[in-house]
Formats: sequence, structure tokens, C-alpha cells
Amino acid sequence: MNPSPSAFTGGPPARHPCPDAGERWIFGFPGGPTAEVHTRGARLHALWVPDRHGTPADVVLAPRDPALTATTARYFGSTVGRYANRIARGRFSLGPDAYQLTTQEDGHCLHGGTDGFDTRLWKAESVHTPEWTGVLLHLRSPDGDQGFPGNLDVTVSCLVGRDDELAFSYAAVTDAPTPVNLTNHAYFNLEGEGAGDILGHELTVGASHYTPVDADLIPSGDHRPVSGTAFDLRRPYRLAEALSRPGVDGGYDHNFVLSAHRDGTPRRAAVLYAPATGRSMEVLTTEPGLQVYSAGQFDGSVLGKSGTPYRAGAGIALETQHFPDSPNRPADPSPVLFPGDAYRSRTVLRFRTHA
Repeated sequence: MNPSPSAFTGGPPARHPCPDAGERWIFGFPGGPTAEVHTRGARLHALWVPDRHGTPADVVLAPRDPALTATTARYFGSTVGRYANRIARGRFSLGPDAYQLTTQEDGHCLHGGTDGFDTRLWKAESVHTPEWTGVLLHLRSPDGDQGFPGNLDVTVSCLVGRDDELAFSYAAVTDAPTPVNLTNHAYFNLEGEGAGDILGHELTVGASHYTPVDADLIPSGDHRPVSGTAFDLRRPYRLAEALSRPGVDGGYDHNFVLSAHRDGTPRRAAVLYAPATGRSMEVLTTEPGLQVYSAGQFDGSVLGKSGTPYRAGAGIALETQHFPDSPNRPADPSPVLFPGDAYRSRTVLRFRTHA
């Protein structure tokens, strides 16, 4: 049996074969977070983080059976692309050229299409320095992949830092104009995977506007102020209280508009805090948006690593991103990558404990 991430005591990343998951890489520093990443889907499978007493627990949701990541648990912890979130009807135009993508989700393209980056076997190599340890993951997406134009070469780094951080950095180049929007789709429960729901967590999101959506979760108009709505999370809200406010029936699955950044330095987008354990997770990013998904549609069909069925609110996803359907929304920040340019994005998860 492969070792548990909780048993890893430091040193260079450890690689193990894993049926249905390609390879599993385990890495971290003693006393801090320890991560497990699978190469199929460039997927964060586990993250062990100490609580206020120094006791670690796995705070990332994932299925007990890795084969389920091909079906009912498809996006759990995965790198999604070429385009995270939705593109309406799977259609967009670049200049005179129109493109049709593969579609799902009621005829829309979600997270890159029917065979997105979450299904691929990525190539991995280890990184280990005095301050950071983890993996670099590489993928080539060929011209026409899921209908997207251009060959796209992608590198994702997933690194644990000595300052109790988990950092995702994304880079890509192309030989033809193409939309690119990459993120990680992990679900977090800071009380521990399988510990129950996240209704006792507190969430803060530093956004003054959000993106209203229609019944298919496609943007339905201009960004709106959060003031006076259930989307005003600029102060900490207990999720049980936030989700009881009018306007979020079924939970959050919405894009929040973050303040513009000028120098490429990640800035704070959100903070998730679990009073029961003292763990907090600060989300910092260079991206313009944050998709908050409170997993209101979980129905117990996925059995988690702990053996607990994941039901509504078992975890929460905080996906840093460009805005949904932005290839069709000229007023939004452009997601189009051109030949000769480089796509770069960075998101840092900073863990702390509180008494």
C-alpha cells in the first residue's frame, strides 16, 4: 500500500504509481501542509494541514475510488481548461473566424469541453529548493482540441512553501490566437474531509461586484454591485447565514469581480475560516475573478476518501479565473492569448491557525 500523505516527513517530492490516477506525488515540509497531486488531471487529491493544536487533517475532498474522477467526481481537485467555467453554447469568434466547441451542461461548454484538461495524463517532474517543494506538470493541447484553435503548451506548478502556502502557477504559449483560462477546482473543508458540511465556516470575499447568471449559469447582464444582496461577503459571513439570504437558492455558483492588479503580484481575493479547528485559508491571486461554488448540488453519490458520502455543502470551491463566457463579452478582461505572448497566472493559498 502506498504511504499516506500524513506520514510524509519532508525531503524531495515522493513519486508513487497509482492505478486510475497516473502517478501520485507527495510533498511538503515538516510541520506544515503536505500535498498529494495526481498526474491524471493535474489534480490536487489531498492536502494535510495542521489545526490549532498542531494535528493535521486532510482538507481537500476527493473520491475514495480514483476512477470516479472520470465520471461523477470529474472535476474534484483537477486543473481545468482550456477554458475554466462556461462558454455559452460552446461558441465564440476571433476576428472573422467562428469556433464551435464540444458542449455539455445543457448545450454549453464547461471547463474546456467533454474531454478537457481534467481527463488528461500530464507529464510531471519534481521541484525541491530550500523554500519550495512540489511538481511541475506539462501538457500539450493540439490545434482543434475540443474545438479550440492553435497548439497550446501548458505548464502548471503546484508547490508547497515553508511559509505554510500552496501555490499554483500557470503558464502557456500558443501558435494561434485562442482563449485560455486555467484554474484548480479543489473543494475544501477546513474541518477535515468527511467531517460534515462547511456551514460553520466563515467566508470573506473582497469583491464589490458580482456576475448575475441565468438558469444555465450563463452571465445574464452587466456586473452588479454586491451591496444589499446575498453576494456582499466583504465582511466575514458564516456560510449558514450567507446561504439563507434571498438570491442564492441552491447555493453560490457565481463569479465575483476582484479589484484590478497592476504589477502581477497576487492580492487577497478571499478568506475561508473554520472556527471549529482554527484553520484559515487566504486566497491570493493575479486573476480578475473568483468563482465561489458552495457545492449545493452534491447528492451523496460520491463516496469520499474517509468513506463519507459527499452531500450538499460538503466542501466549497474557490476558483480563481477569468470571467464566465468572457470570449463573448467584450467588456470583460480578454482571455485571448496570442502567438508571441505568454499566459501567466498565479494563485496562492496561505494557511494559518487561530486560537
